[in-house]
Parts: sequence; structure tokens; C-alpha cells
Amino acid sequence: MTTLVLTHRDCLAHDMGPGHPERPDRTRVIERILEHEKFQDLLRESAPLGTREAILRVHPQAYFEALEEASPHQGITRLDGDTAMSPGTFTAALRAVGGACHGVDEVMRGAIDNAFVVTRPPGHHAETATAMGFCFFNNVAIAARHAQAVHGAERVAIVDFDVHHGNGTQDIFWSDKSVLYASTHEMPLFPGTGALSETGEFDTIVNAPLRAGDDGVAFRQAMNTRILPAVEAFSPDLIIISAGFDAHARDPLGNINLVEADFGWATGKLMDIAGRTAKGRVVSVLEGGYDLEGLARSAAAHVMMLMGAVAR
Repeated sequence: MTTLVLTHRDCLAHDMGPGHPERPDRTRVIERILEHEKFQDLLRESAPLGTREAILRVHPQAYFEALEEASPHQGITRLDGDTAMSPGTFTAALRAVGGACHGVDEVMRGAIDNAFVVTRPPGHHAETATAMGFCFFNNVAIAARHAQAVHGAERVAIVDFDVHHGNGTQDIFWSDKSVLYASTHEMPLFPGTGALSETGEFDTIVNAPLRAGDDGVAFRQAMNTRILPAVEAFSPDLIIISAGFDAHARDPLGNINLVEADFGWATGKLMDIAGRTAKGRVVSVLEGGYDLEGLARSAAAHVMMLMGAVAR
């Protein structure tokens, strides 16, 4: 398998203040572990800046301009209790969008098999016109729309295994039969959405909530009984992964007890479906993960599977 990793140093300049869990070291530890010899065959590129055109397929222009205007020249501007902007935030957010869209470009034109976008800030909590939960632009939603608008993808599946439900992604695609959003997540937990009963206007929203204390057994059951069958039946042209690693047992912001092997297993299962329906096309975009050791080890297991370096 040919796997592309997209990063950019601009993502280190996004800083929401001392002690904030969504910190620059998150991408540093992933980049560091991917320097190991076993990852020497990875392709590596810098994430380009996302375009206004791509963002406006998901977010209104007034929202884009409001975020741009809120960007401080110095210090920190708080948008809510969890979400803040520093002078480097807006550019970092553009890199996250650009990385996701470039990964789609390379996968859809067949230059690579799959991509892992190691950027921040994350995006799955960003609703159409609301920044929240550490998120500003919804990177995976923008990538899905980019695949449709630029590459003619008819059906895109977004699979989210972050410990927090991607309320923003669900909100954006609630009434869209061309995009499937499927999520495992802890419930109850921020942001409070993601119940089994939330299925969207066309049954293209598939939630599989987990309970505090659940482990890999419950996670794999949720994937096997709800998520994977729904993705397979949808027969997507592209699978996008909202790759949050905060369901790891070490993570301070969740109460699910996954280990890195669980993330690797889920990645392999999604790759299998992509191989049958989407010519193997998978783009993975970093979301959460706030214990640095758990994040690095989980991301490494995820990438090893993307590379085809371990048996599925």
C-alpha cells in the first residue's frame, strides 16, 4: 500500500493557552513516532492551505469572515469556554482543511492508496456556522464535499471513532442522502448528541453509542453490528475517517478503554470495505487524542494498518 502523511509546521502555531488539552505536542508526538524505521516507506508532504472555495461548500461566507476577523494579532480570543484562537489559529485551520482536501485529491486520482492527515485543529464538532469543541472548520465535511465537487464522487462515507460524537458532521449531513456519517462514541459525554434514534432524514446517520467503561469488546461489537454493515451497504466511492484516538484507555477526556490494537483493527475493517467498494480509497483525518503516549501509539497502529504492514 502507498500511504501519504500530510503535516505542516503551521499547525504548531495554534495555541489555546496553558494547560489546554488540544496542544501543539499532539502533532509533534505523532510526527516523532512516524520517524521510526518501520515507517520509512511513507510518502510525506506538507499540507497546503485550504481554499475559501472548498470551505464555502460547507460553511457560509459570513462564518468564514467572522472567524478570520476574530483572529487576534496577539494573545488569545475565546469563542467559548473550550475553544479559543491565537494568532496562528486561522492559518493552522486552513492547513487542516488543505491537508484533508489534498489527501482526497491524491487518493481520488490514484496517486496513492490512502492518506493520513496529521493536522490540527480538529474539526468534527464544527457545525455549519458554529465553532465549538476545539473545532473551527469541519475538515472531514469539507473533504467530502471536495471529493464530490472536484472528483465526481457520488457517495462518501465518513466513519468517526473519536470518543466524542461528531455533532458538527452529523448536523451538516443530516439531510443529505449522498453522505453517510457513522460514529462510535461515549454517551453521555460532550457534546450530548449521537443517540441511536438520531438517523437523519434519509437514514444516512448511524450512531453506535458506547457507555463509560466499555472496552475493545464492546467497541468491536458496535462496529461489527452497526457501523461496518451500514458502510458496506452504502457502497461508498471514498471512505473518510475522523480519526480520534481519545477513546484510548489512557485518555483524560473519555472513559472508554480501547488500546492501540482496537484502532488498528477498525482501520483494517474499513480498508477491507474500501477495497470492495471504493478502489481502496481511504483518507484519515486526525481528530482527538489527548494523552500523548496513547495518541502516538494509536496513531502508529493506525498508520501501520494503512500501509498494509500488518495482517488484517
